[in-house]
Amino acid sequence: MGPPAEAEMEARAEPGTMSPPEAGVVVGPMAGVVVPPDADMVSPSEAGMVTLPEAGVVFGAEAGVVSAPEAGGGITPAGLPEERTQHGRLRVLAVDDEPPALDELAYLLGADARVGSVARANDAADALRVLRGGEVDAVFLDIRMPGPDGLDLARALRRAAVPPTVVFVTAHDDRAVDAYDLGAVDYLLKPLRPERLAESLRRVAAARDAAGPPGPERWDDDEVIPVELAGRTTMLSRSEVRWVEAQGDYARLHTPDASHLIRVPLSVLADRWADAGFVRIHRSYLVSLREVRELRLTGSGYVVRVGDRELPVSRRHTRELKDRLVRAAKSAWTRT
Repeated sequence: MGPPAEAEMEARAEPGTMSPPEAGVVVGPMAGVVVPPDADMVSPSEAGMVTLPEAGVVFGAEAGVVSAPEAGGGITPAGLPEERTQHGRLRVLAVDDEPPALDELAYLLGADARVGSVARANDAADALRVLRGGEVDAVFLDIRMPGPDGLDLARALRRAAVPPTVVFVTAHDDRAVDAYDLGAVDYLLKPLRPERLAESLRRVAAARDAAGPPGPERWDDDEVIPVELAGRTTMLSRSEVRWVEAQGDYARLHTPDASHLIRVPLSVLADRWADAGFVRIHRSYLVSLREVRELRLTGSGYVVRVGDRELPVSRRHTRELKDRLVRAAKSAWTRT
């Protein structure tokens, strides 16, 4: 039996309007720019949707929730409806870049009585967006996908304070050792057999029960940001970012060896990353406090040295920067 017809009704976001040519920003995979098509159209009030302040970068490909048949059927926007996850039923995420395989996996998972909701994602970046939108007990994950593959995503998931259980679902049997090294509880081969999938769900439920009541997932320990360069999507850890430069409605993330342009305003990153040690020093610059090597007064005002770059500090941000640097130093002394 194939998946219900409703499972093919995922809404596809229309690409957003890109920056004008006169702005000097080239948008597209070859330009190294991540442009979430609907990032400026997400409403915080929409259930299950992810706002920019919540996710840093929003990827708006295809994602949805297929409810278990006995829960009432139908498809809702990405997220994990509370009414479908009561009574201890599992909240799972299915990830596969091939729509037919994703449809089948989501359908089979939703048909199991132990599953309360099935979120869907068609790549690693979309999976991270769904994960930030709600708690997930387990991720059923393909390995070979464009951009970051399933193993890359599994490594990123391990950075969460409360990582979800991982089950790999693949047509290839040559990555099992790598999968189990990453803590996977099972490794399923396609084509899927319902009885084998049922055994995986038993293992997932056992792992969740052994871990005790779930707590909120804290991604702020070191946020993972999907960035695209030369047609390839990679995972960038926030801790790799030294400073951020405003470029209109975009922000350029500077690391020791590269820079990445993302469609997120600097003001959004300044608010989201404040507790992670980033401070606004100028209307155009945001810096990581631990990367500041020097604060110096020049004839034109203060500057900070971050790596081999000197960045201006505006008068209105000077006091806050000094206070934050002093607090950071005291905190470091206290720990030692």
